[in-house]
Amino acid sequence: MKQSNLIKYRIFQLLMYAFILLIADCNFILAQNTKENLQKTKKQLEQEIKYTNMLLEQTQKSRQASLNKLILINRQIEKREALVEAINSEIDQIQKEIGIQSEQVRHLSDELKKMKDEYASMIYYAYKNLNIFNRIMFIFAAEDFNQAFYRLRYYQQYSSYRRTQAEIIRKTQMDLAQKIKQMEETKTQKALLALSKEQEKNKLIGEKEIKNNTVQELGKNEKQLVATLRDKQEAAQKLQREIEKLIAEEIKASAIRAKKTAKTENKPKPEITETKIMLTPVEMELSSSFAANKGKLPWPSEKGIITGIFGEHPHPILKYVKVKNNGIDITTDEGANVRSVFNGKVSRVMSFPNMNKVVIVRHGEFLTVYSNLEEVSVADGQEISTKQLIGTVHTSQDDSKTEYHFEIWLGKTIQNPQEWLSAYH
Repeated sequence: MKQSNLIKYRIFQLLMYAFILLIADCNFILAQNTKENLQKTKKQLEQEIKYTNMLLEQTQKSRQASLNKLILINRQIEKREALVEAINSEIDQIQKEIGIQSEQVRHLSDELKKMKDEYASMIYYAYKNLNIFNRIMFIFAAEDFNQAFYRLRYYQQYSSYRRTQAEIIRKTQMDLAQKIKQMEETKTQKALLALSKEQEKNKLIGEKEIKNNTVQELGKNEKQLVATLRDKQEAAQKLQREIEKLIAEEIKASAIRAKKTAKTENKPKPEITETKIMLTPVEMELSSSFAANKGKLPWPSEKGIITGIFGEHPHPILKYVKVKNNGIDITTDEGANVRSVFNGKVSRVMSFPNMNKVVIVRHGEFLTVYSNLEEVSVADGQEISTKQLIGTVHTSQDDSKTEYHFEIWLGKTIQNPQEWLSAYH
Protein backbone atom coordinates (compact mmCIF):
# COMPACT_ATOMS: atom_id res chain seq x y z
CA MET A 1 0.00 0.00 0.00
CA LYS A 2 1.34 3.45 -0.88
CA GLN A 3 2.18 5.73 2.03
CA SER A 4 -0.48 8.34 1.06
CA ASN A 5 -3.14 5.63 1.04
CA LEU A 6 -1.80 4.30 4.34
CA ILE A 7 -2.24 7.76 5.88
CA LYS A 8 -5.84 7.97 4.65
CA TYR A 9 -6.57 4.45 5.86
CA ARG A 10 -5.01 5.21 9.22
CA ILE A 11 -7.10 8.38 9.61
CA PHE A 12 -10.23 6.33 8.84
CA GLN A 13 -9.18 3.75 11.46
CA LEU A 14 -8.68 6.47 14.06
CA LEU A 15 -12.11 7.93 13.33
CA MET A 16 -13.75 4.50 13.68
CA TYR A 17 -11.81 3.90 16.88
CA ALA A 18 -12.94 7.27 18.28
CA PHE A 19 -16.55 6.42 17.37
CA ILE A 20 -16.33 3.07 19.21
CA LEU A 21 -14.90 4.78 22.30
CA LEU A 22 -17.63 7.43 22.12
CA ILE A 23 -20.34 4.75 22.21
CA ALA A 24 -18.57 3.05 25.12
CA ASP A 25 -18.34 6.37 26.98
CA CYS A 26 -22.08 7.00 26.41
CA ASN A 27 -22.89 3.57 27.82
CA PHE A 28 -20.61 4.29 30.76
CA ILE A 29 -22.35 7.63 31.45
CA LEU A 30 -25.76 5.92 31.37
CA ALA A 31 -24.47 3.29 33.78
CA GLN A 32 -23.11 6.03 36.04
CA ASN A 33 -26.49 7.83 36.08
CA THR A 34 -28.27 4.59 37.01
CA LYS A 35 -25.72 4.00 39.77
CA GLU A 36 -26.23 7.54 41.12
CA ASN A 37 -30.00 6.95 41.33
CA LEU A 38 -29.39 3.67 43.16
CA GLN A 39 -27.03 5.43 45.57
CA LYS A 40 -29.72 8.06 46.33
CA THR A 41 -32.24 5.30 47.05
CA LYS A 42 -29.69 3.53 49.25
CA LYS A 43 -28.94 6.73 51.16
CA GLN A 44 -32.66 7.38 51.72
CA LEU A 45 -33.15 3.82 53.04
CA GLU A 46 -30.13 4.17 55.34
CA GLN A 47 -31.58 7.40 56.79
CA GLU A 48 -34.98 5.74 57.33
CA ILE A 49 -33.32 2.75 59.03
CA LYS A 50 -31.34 5.07 61.29
CA TYR A 51 -34.51 6.95 62.23
CA THR A 52 -36.44 3.72 62.89
CA ASN A 53 -33.57 2.56 65.13
CA MET A 54 -33.96 5.75 67.14
CA LEU A 55 -37.71 5.12 67.52
CA LEU A 56 -37.02 1.52 68.57
CA GLU A 57 -34.63 2.76 71.24
CA GLN A 58 -37.46 4.85 72.67
CA THR A 59 -39.62 1.73 72.98
CA GLN A 60 -36.89 0.17 75.15
CA LYS A 61 -37.94 2.55 77.95
CA SER A 62 -40.85 0.17 78.51
CA ARG A 63 -39.90 -3.24 79.90
CA GLN A 64 -42.87 -4.92 78.27
CA ALA A 65 -42.90 -5.88 74.62
CA SER A 66 -45.37 -3.67 72.76
CA LEU A 67 -47.30 -3.96 69.54
CA ASN A 68 -45.70 -0.70 68.43
CA LYS A 69 -42.25 -2.25 68.90
CA LEU A 70 -43.26 -5.18 66.70
CA ILE A 71 -44.60 -2.83 64.01
CA LEU A 72 -41.39 -0.79 64.09
CA ILE A 73 -39.29 -3.96 63.81
CA ASN A 74 -41.41 -5.07 60.84
CA ARG A 75 -40.84 -1.68 59.16
CA GLN A 76 -37.14 -1.95 59.95
CA ILE A 77 -36.96 -5.40 58.36
CA GLU A 78 -38.79 -4.12 55.25
CA LYS A 79 -36.36 -1.21 54.91
CA ARG A 80 -33.36 -3.45 55.54
CA GLU A 81 -34.50 -5.93 52.87
CA ALA A 82 -35.02 -3.02 50.46
CA LEU A 83 -31.51 -1.78 51.32
CA VAL A 84 -29.98 -5.20 50.60
CA GLU A 85 -31.86 -5.25 47.28
CA ALA A 86 -30.60 -1.73 46.46
CA ILE A 87 -27.02 -2.81 47.25
CA ASN A 88 -27.49 -5.86 45.01
CA SER A 89 -28.70 -3.63 42.17
CA GLU A 90 -25.74 -1.30 42.66
CA ILE A 91 -23.32 -4.25 42.59
CA ASP A 92 -24.93 -5.43 39.31
CA GLN A 93 -24.61 -1.92 37.89
CA ILE A 94 -20.97 -1.69 38.93
CA GLN A 95 -20.33 -5.05 37.27
CA LYS A 96 -21.73 -3.57 34.05
CA GLU A 97 -19.38 -0.60 34.47
CA ILE A 98 -16.46 -2.97 34.91
CA GLY A 99 -17.50 -4.75 31.70
CA ILE A 100 -17.61 -1.43 29.81
CA GLN A 101 -14.27 -0.37 31.28
CA SER A 102 -12.69 -3.73 30.41
CA GLU A 103 -13.88 -3.36 26.83
CA GLN A 104 -12.44 0.16 26.66
CA VAL A 105 -9.11 -1.10 28.06
CA ARG A 106 -9.06 -3.90 25.47
CA HIS A 107 -9.78 -1.45 22.62
CA LEU A 108 -7.11 0.94 23.84
CA SER A 109 -4.55 -1.87 24.26
CA ASP A 110 -5.24 -3.24 20.78
CA GLU A 111 -5.12 0.22 19.23
CA LEU A 112 -1.92 1.09 21.05
CA LYS A 113 -0.22 -2.07 19.79
CA LYS A 114 -1.31 -1.33 16.19
CA MET A 115 -0.08 2.25 16.39
CA LYS A 116 3.25 1.20 17.85
CA ASP A 117 3.74 -1.44 15.12
CA GLU A 118 2.82 1.06 12.39
CA TYR A 119 5.05 3.72 13.89
CA ALA A 120 7.96 1.28 13.98
CA SER A 121 7.34 0.46 10.29
CA MET A 122 7.25 4.18 9.44
CA ILE A 123 10.53 4.80 11.23
CA TYR A 124 12.14 1.87 9.42
CA TYR A 125 10.72 3.08 6.06
CA ALA A 126 11.96 6.60 6.73
CA TYR A 127 15.40 5.33 7.69
CA LYS A 128 15.73 3.35 4.45
CA ASN A 129 14.05 5.64 1.96
CA LEU A 130 13.65 9.14 3.25
CA ASN A 131 17.19 10.43 3.74
CA ILE A 132 17.93 13.93 2.37
CA PHE A 133 19.64 12.68 -0.82
CA ASN A 134 16.77 10.37 -1.77
CA ARG A 135 14.25 13.13 -1.08
CA ILE A 136 16.06 15.60 -3.34
CA MET A 137 16.46 13.00 -6.11
CA PHE A 138 12.77 12.06 -5.82
CA ILE A 139 11.65 15.71 -6.10
CA PHE A 140 14.00 16.62 -9.00
CA ALA A 141 12.95 13.52 -10.91
CA ALA A 142 9.49 15.02 -11.32
CA GLU A 143 8.24 15.56 -14.86
CA ASP A 144 7.07 19.14 -14.20
CA PHE A 145 6.79 21.77 -11.50
CA ASN A 146 3.32 20.64 -10.31
CA GLN A 147 4.50 17.08 -9.80
CA ALA A 148 7.57 18.32 -7.91
CA PHE A 149 5.32 20.46 -5.70
CA TYR A 150 3.04 17.50 -4.87
CA ARG A 151 6.07 15.30 -4.10
CA LEU A 152 7.40 17.95 -1.72
CA ARG A 153 3.95 18.26 -0.16
CA TYR A 154 3.85 14.48 0.29
CA TYR A 155 7.10 14.54 2.32
CA GLN A 156 5.75 17.35 4.49
CA GLN A 157 2.49 15.49 5.13
CA TYR A 158 4.32 12.28 5.86
CA SER A 159 6.59 14.02 8.38
CA SER A 160 3.57 15.72 10.00
CA TYR A 161 1.74 12.40 10.18
CA ARG A 162 4.70 10.80 11.97
CA ARG A 163 4.65 13.56 14.59
CA THR A 164 0.86 13.23 14.96
CA GLN A 165 1.16 9.45 15.27
CA ALA A 166 3.73 9.83 18.05
CA GLU A 167 1.42 12.26 19.89
CA ILE A 168 -1.57 9.90 19.50
CA ILE A 169 0.49 7.03 20.89
CA ARG A 170 1.46 9.12 23.91
CA LYS A 171 -2.16 10.19 24.53
CA THR A 172 -3.44 6.64 24.08
CA GLN A 173 -0.91 5.40 26.65
CA MET A 174 -2.22 8.02 29.09
CA ASP A 175 -5.88 7.09 28.36
CA LEU A 176 -5.08 3.43 28.85
CA ALA A 177 -3.41 4.06 32.22
CA GLN A 178 -6.40 6.19 33.32
CA LYS A 179 -8.94 3.55 32.28
CA ILE A 180 -7.02 0.81 34.10
CA LYS A 181 -6.92 2.96 37.25
CA GLN A 182 -10.64 3.72 36.91
CA MET A 183 -11.44 0.04 36.51
CA GLU A 184 -9.42 -0.86 39.64
CA GLU A 185 -11.28 1.81 41.63
CA THR A 186 -14.62 0.43 40.40
CA LYS A 187 -13.58 -3.09 41.46
CA THR A 188 -12.74 -1.71 44.91
CA GLN A 189 -16.22 -0.13 45.12
CA LYS A 190 -17.74 -3.48 44.25
CA ALA A 191 -15.73 -5.25 46.96
CA LEU A 192 -16.79 -2.66 49.58
CA LEU A 193 -20.43 -2.98 48.54
CA ALA A 194 -20.24 -6.76 48.79
CA LEU A 195 -18.90 -6.37 52.34
CA SER A 196 -21.67 -3.88 53.17
CA LYS A 197 -24.27 -6.30 51.81
CA GLU A 198 -23.04 -9.08 54.11
CA GLN A 199 -23.15 -6.72 57.10
CA GLU A 200 -26.73 -5.69 56.30
CA LYS A 201 -27.76 -9.33 55.88
CA ASN A 202 -26.31 -10.13 59.31
CA LYS A 203 -28.24 -7.21 60.84
CA LEU A 204 -31.36 -8.50 59.09
CA ILE A 205 -30.91 -11.91 60.72
CA GLY A 206 -30.65 -10.24 64.13
CA GLU A 207 -33.75 -8.12 63.54
CA LYS A 208 -35.79 -11.14 62.48
CA GLU A 209 -34.74 -12.89 65.67
CA ILE A 210 -35.90 -9.87 67.72
CA LYS A 211 -39.18 -9.93 65.81
CA ASN A 212 -39.77 -13.63 66.59
CA ASN A 213 -39.04 -13.06 70.30
CA THR A 214 -41.39 -10.06 70.37
CA VAL A 215 -44.17 -12.05 68.66
CA GLN A 216 -43.80 -14.85 71.22
CA GLU A 217 -43.87 -12.41 74.14
CA LEU A 218 -46.89 -10.54 72.78
CA GLY A 219 -48.68 -13.82 72.12
CA LYS A 220 -48.73 -14.43 75.89
CA ASN A 221 -50.81 -11.26 76.38
CA GLU A 222 -53.55 -12.00 73.87
CA LYS A 223 -56.35 -10.81 76.18
CA GLN A 224 -54.67 -7.46 76.66
CA LEU A 225 -54.16 -7.11 72.88
CA VAL A 226 -57.84 -7.85 72.25
CA ALA A 227 -58.91 -5.29 74.86
CA THR A 228 -56.54 -2.64 73.44
CA LEU A 229 -57.76 -3.33 69.90
CA ARG A 230 -61.40 -3.09 70.98
CA ASP A 231 -60.80 0.28 72.68
CA LYS A 232 -58.96 1.61 69.66
CA GLN A 233 -61.68 0.48 67.22
CA GLU A 234 -64.41 1.99 69.39
CA ALA A 235 -62.53 5.30 69.43
CA ALA A 236 -62.07 5.13 65.64
CA GLN A 237 -65.78 4.45 65.11
CA LYS A 238 -66.73 7.33 67.40
CA LEU A 239 -64.38 9.64 65.46
CA GLN A 240 -65.90 8.47 62.17
CA ARG A 241 -69.42 9.20 63.44
CA GLU A 242 -68.34 12.69 64.55
CA ILE A 243 -66.75 13.37 61.15
CA GLU A 244 -69.85 12.17 59.30
CA LYS A 245 -72.02 14.31 61.62
CA LEU A 246 -69.77 17.32 60.94
CA ILE A 247 -69.97 16.74 57.17
CA ALA A 248 -73.77 16.49 57.35
CA GLU A 249 -73.92 19.75 59.32
CA GLU A 250 -71.66 21.52 56.82
CA ILE A 251 -73.71 20.22 53.88
CA LYS A 252 -76.85 21.55 55.52
CA ALA A 253 -75.22 24.91 56.38
CA SER A 254 -73.81 25.29 52.87
CA ALA A 255 -77.25 24.59 51.37
CA ILE A 256 -78.79 27.31 53.52
CA ARG A 257 -76.06 29.74 52.46
CA ALA A 258 -76.57 28.87 48.79
CA LYS A 259 -80.35 29.48 49.03
CA LYS A 260 -79.83 32.84 50.74
CA THR A 261 -77.29 33.91 48.14
CA ALA A 262 -79.58 32.91 45.27
CA LYS A 263 -82.51 34.81 46.84
CA THR A 264 -80.42 37.94 47.50
CA GLU A 265 -79.03 37.96 43.96
CA ASN A 266 -82.42 37.05 42.45
CA LYS A 267 -81.07 33.89 40.83
CA PRO A 268 -82.68 30.45 40.35
CA LYS A 269 -82.43 28.23 43.44
CA PRO A 270 -79.42 25.92 43.21
CA GLU A 271 -79.86 22.16 43.08
CA ILE A 272 -79.23 21.00 46.67
CA THR A 273 -77.96 17.50 47.45
CA GLU A 274 -77.51 15.68 50.76
CA THR A 275 -74.10 14.35 49.81
CA LYS A 276 -72.14 17.38 48.66
CA ILE A 277 -71.14 20.67 50.28
CA MET A 278 -72.22 23.72 48.28
CA LEU A 279 -68.96 25.59 47.86
CA THR A 280 -68.39 29.31 47.46
CA PRO A 281 -66.11 30.39 44.57
CA VAL A 282 -63.21 30.79 47.04
CA GLU A 283 -63.87 27.32 48.51
CA MET A 284 -64.11 25.80 45.02
CA GLU A 285 -60.72 27.26 44.14
CA LEU A 286 -59.23 25.93 47.39
CA SER A 287 -60.75 22.50 46.77
CA SER A 288 -59.36 22.37 43.21
CA SER A 289 -55.95 23.44 44.44
CA PHE A 290 -55.97 20.71 47.10
CA ALA A 291 -56.96 18.09 44.50
CA ALA A 292 -54.21 19.30 42.12
CA ASN A 293 -51.62 18.57 44.82
CA LYS A 294 -52.41 14.87 45.12
CA GLY A 295 -49.16 13.02 45.76
CA LYS A 296 -47.39 16.29 46.62
CA LEU A 297 -48.88 17.32 49.97
CA PRO A 298 -46.32 17.81 52.76
CA TRP A 299 -46.32 15.33 55.65
CA PRO A 300 -48.22 16.38 58.78
CA SER A 301 -44.91 16.12 60.70
CA GLU A 302 -41.33 16.83 59.68
CA LYS A 303 -40.24 13.30 60.64
CA GLY A 304 -42.01 10.01 61.05
CA ILE A 305 -42.67 6.57 59.59
CA ILE A 306 -46.01 4.97 58.77
CA THR A 307 -46.77 2.30 61.36
CA GLY A 308 -50.45 1.84 60.52
CA ILE A 309 -51.55 1.55 56.90
CA PHE A 310 -54.87 2.53 55.34
CA GLY A 311 -57.70 0.04 54.84
CA GLU A 312 -58.41 -3.41 56.20
CA HIS A 313 -55.51 -5.75 56.95
CA PRO A 314 -54.64 -8.70 59.25
CA HIS A 315 -53.63 -8.00 62.85
CA PRO A 316 -49.87 -8.68 63.29
CA ILE A 317 -50.46 -11.00 66.27
CA LEU A 318 -54.12 -11.99 66.61
CA LYS A 319 -54.98 -14.71 64.14
CA TYR A 320 -58.18 -14.41 62.11
CA VAL A 321 -58.58 -10.78 63.26
CA LYS A 322 -58.62 -7.93 60.77
CA VAL A 323 -57.96 -4.29 61.57
CA LYS A 324 -59.70 -1.46 59.74
CA ASN A 325 -57.93 1.90 59.48
CA ASN A 326 -59.66 4.99 58.04
CA GLY A 327 -56.31 6.73 57.66
CA ILE A 328 -52.68 6.12 58.53
CA ASP A 329 -50.79 6.05 61.83
CA ILE A 330 -47.42 7.82 61.92
CA THR A 331 -44.83 7.22 64.64
CA THR A 332 -42.52 10.15 65.29
CA ASP A 333 -40.21 11.77 67.87
CA GLU A 334 -41.38 12.50 71.37
CA GLY A 335 -42.76 16.05 71.51
CA ALA A 336 -43.03 16.28 67.70
CA ASN A 337 -45.19 18.99 66.12
CA VAL A 338 -48.11 18.29 63.79
CA ARG A 339 -48.84 20.78 60.99
CA SER A 340 -51.56 21.39 58.43
CA VAL A 341 -50.91 19.74 55.06
CA PHE A 342 -52.69 22.56 53.18
CA ASN A 343 -54.40 25.94 53.50
CA GLY A 344 -57.80 25.64 55.14
CA LYS A 345 -60.15 26.46 57.99
CA VAL A 346 -60.39 24.63 61.32
CA SER A 347 -63.84 23.00 61.43
CA ARG A 348 -63.63 21.36 64.84
CA VAL A 349 -61.34 20.79 67.81
CA MET A 350 -62.45 17.81 69.97
CA SER A 351 -61.25 15.31 72.56
CA PHE A 352 -61.81 11.53 72.64
CA PRO A 353 -60.75 8.75 75.00
CA ASN A 354 -57.86 6.76 73.43
CA MET A 355 -57.48 9.47 70.76
CA ASN A 356 -56.78 12.48 72.97
CA LYS A 357 -57.23 15.79 71.13
CA VAL A 358 -58.46 15.86 67.52
CA VAL A 359 -58.35 18.69 64.95
CA ILE A 360 -60.41 18.66 61.75
CA VAL A 361 -59.49 21.11 58.99
CA ARG A 362 -61.63 21.83 55.92
CA HIS A 363 -60.06 22.60 52.52
CA GLY A 364 -63.07 23.27 50.33
CA GLU A 365 -64.71 19.90 49.77
CA PHE A 366 -61.81 18.08 51.50
CA LEU A 367 -61.28 17.41 55.20
CA THR A 368 -58.02 16.48 56.94
CA VAL A 369 -58.10 14.92 60.42
CA TYR A 370 -55.25 14.97 62.96
CA SER A 371 -55.77 12.93 66.14
CA ASN A 372 -53.91 11.73 69.27
CA LEU A 373 -52.57 15.22 69.95
CA GLU A 374 -51.33 16.25 73.39
CA GLU A 375 -51.65 19.99 72.89
CA VAL A 376 -53.54 22.00 70.25
CA SER A 377 -52.54 25.47 69.05
CA VAL A 378 -55.56 26.27 66.79
CA ALA A 379 -59.24 27.02 67.45
CA ASP A 380 -62.60 26.43 65.75
CA GLY A 381 -63.11 28.68 62.72
CA GLN A 382 -59.45 29.69 62.46
CA GLU A 383 -57.96 30.14 58.98
CA ILE A 384 -54.64 28.30 58.72
CA SER A 385 -51.94 27.92 56.07
CA THR A 386 -49.86 25.04 54.73
CA LYS A 387 -47.38 23.68 57.33
CA GLN A 388 -48.87 25.85 60.09
CA LEU A 389 -48.53 24.31 63.55
CA ILE A 390 -51.67 22.51 64.75
CA GLY A 391 -50.40 20.84 67.91
CA THR A 392 -47.99 18.32 69.43
CA VAL A 393 -48.21 14.52 69.40
CA HIS A 394 -49.20 12.60 72.54
CA THR A 395 -46.66 10.10 73.92
CA SER A 396 -48.08 7.00 75.63
CA GLN A 397 -46.74 6.36 79.11
CA ASP A 398 -47.40 2.62 78.77
CA ASP A 399 -45.13 1.85 75.83
CA SER A 400 -43.37 5.21 75.15
CA LYS A 401 -45.11 5.36 71.77
CA THR A 402 -45.37 8.76 70.04
CA GLU A 403 -47.91 8.18 67.29
CA TYR A 404 -50.63 10.30 65.67
CA HIS A 405 -53.46 9.38 63.33
CA PHE A 406 -54.12 11.19 60.03
CA GLU A 407 -57.13 10.98 57.69
CA ILE A 408 -58.28 12.64 54.45
CA TRP A 409 -61.94 12.82 53.38
CA LEU A 410 -63.42 13.96 50.08
CA GLY A 411 -66.97 14.78 51.02
CA LYS A 412 -68.25 11.57 52.64
CA THR A 413 -65.61 9.38 51.02
CA ILE A 414 -62.53 8.30 52.97
CA GLN A 415 -59.24 8.63 51.05
CA ASN A 416 -55.93 6.78 51.37
CA PRO A 417 -53.56 9.46 52.74
CA GLN A 418 -50.49 7.72 51.31
CA GLU A 419 -51.77 8.51 47.83
CA TRP A 420 -51.95 12.21 48.72
CA LEU A 421 -48.76 12.78 50.67
CA SER A 422 -45.38 13.40 49.07
CA ALA A 423 -43.09 10.38 48.84
CA TYR A 424 -40.54 12.21 51.01
CA HIS A 425 -40.91 14.50 54.03
